Amino acid sequence: MMRLLYSLILYLCVPFILLRLYIRGARAPGYRQRIGERFANFRPPQKFDATQHTIWIHAVSVGETVAAAPLIRELQLRESSVQILVTTMTPTGSERVAAMFGDRVIHCYLPYDLPGALSRFVQRMNPSLLILMETELWPNLIHVCSRHNVKLILANARLSEKSARGYRRFMGMTKNMLGKIDFIAAQAQADADRFVELGADVEKIEVTGSLKFNVSAEVESGQTDAVLESIKESSRTVIVAASTREGEEVKVLEAFRQVLEADPTVLLLLVPRHPERFDAVARLCEQRKLTLSRRSKQQPVEQATQVYLGDTMGEMFNFYQVAGIAFVGGSLVDTGCQNVLEPAALGLPVVTGPSQFNFATICAQLEDAGGLKTVGDEIELADFLNELVREPVKRQQMGATGKALVEANQQALPKLLDIISRTEGRESPATI
Repeated sequence: MMRLLYSLILYLCVPFILLRLYIRGARAPGYRQRIGERFANFRPPQKFDATQHTIWIHAVSVGETVAAAPLIRELQLRESSVQILVTTMTPTGSERVAAMFGDRVIHCYLPYDLPGALSRFVQRMNPSLLILMETELWPNLIHVCSRHNVKLILANARLSEKSARGYRRFMGMTKNMLGKIDFIAAQAQADADRFVELGADVEKIEVTGSLKFNVSAEVESGQTDAVLESIKESSRTVIVAASTREGEEVKVLEAFRQVLEADPTVLLLLVPRHPERFDAVARLCEQRKLTLSRRSKQQPVEQATQVYLGDTMGEMFNFYQVAGIAFVGGSLVDTGCQNVLEPAALGLPVVTGPSQFNFATICAQLEDAGGLKTVGDEIELADFLNELVREPVKRQQMGATGKALVEANQQALPKLLDIISRTEGRESPATI
């Protein structure tokens, strides 16, 4: 009954959802494109065969897509005939899928959680298995898949205490959803315990660790060009501020000004998370009289350049490869921190602010090992960046420690492949 009420409310909200897409599209035009896909108005490519074995992976946006990438590659390697369907919710996630896989996967937006749209989508695509990345618990998505005998795995699953409190308010619907999931691969024991408290079957949960530790393929895919090579070959210390959010760049630039006072040769490679904010961030730099070059305009990085704005998409690993220190954004504002494992896998010392709920367990592991430092605000950020700039040996030690931790915790992928095989009733894949 609760799911039916939820569906009715969602149908009534459709006009407002469309209005929100239109408004967001003013800053990010991708939200105004392919709207039909969000209601299952999607025509698969000619090569798609509805009778062939299809595995469906849902990854909301860029972070989940990057985490799913090693899994997608291994699934394609172990069975060449398998069709991989990848759905996302955001234009940036869609762009990341296209950049990483091109036409080697079938991609579209996930339809909104409307029973009619999802039924049409599942019947048309006929997947045998849906792998939900992290915690995408949509009542109608799970109900429709269960009704059409599509197996369900919640992979790389995490559940913060804050999220668990939200699900407890709708305990009946939450327990019903979890009861229809065939298996949950949790990132940590705390996540698994919260799922059990909400009604998941303890026999259907396994702690596998985080897929985000499996970043080696992405690290190897990073490429440089003449501009980036010029940065790499210079003697300058490069600080990358990665995936920064609105309100955070002001703090990062304030900290960087203090770094420049101590060492005017340091270069800041500033990479905002959302493309619709690139121009606004450029104006922030100019207002602070910082000499700016922009990646999108292929402007050179000269000795006088103080800030290089990474205003392109899909190049984060390229930027990390030319840096010596990484500040990971989303952490000096309350948005939960972005992926700290990417710079750690490249041997960079990692600095974050206090907001870390998206990567709480991983940040704690890295900090305990000595590969990450949490700072409370921009003042502490400036102090610690100055310390790292002065002490290259400390940078190297932190970077080596973080990289070693990443390499030692890559068991999640083989464990998840085994779970997939068991769920589908197939033999386990060979050890990877």
